[in-house]
Amino acid sequence: MPKVVQIEIYSRPGCHLCDEAKEVIERVRQRHPFSVSEINVESDPALEREYGTDIPVILLNGRQVFKHRVNERELEKKVKEVWNT
Repeated sequence: MPKVVQIEIYSRPGCHLCDEAKEVIERVRQRHPFSVSEINVESDPALEREYGTDIPVILLNGRQVFKHRVNERELEKKVKEVWNT
């Protein structure tokens, strides 16, 4: 059965760290395809309270793997680990 890799990005418009994180994620995605969804924390008061300006937060298959900055090499390693389990 194929492994599913889902990345979720908790962010907000105008967040430069979020934009940088999305660029890194997209580069890794070009080499190792996976699904990406972006969640705007401003769209829900509960998310706004939980994350505030403490973004971006990156989840891989529901588990937080990065906050504020995404390390490209580490993200690629984590994606490969999911594919290989």
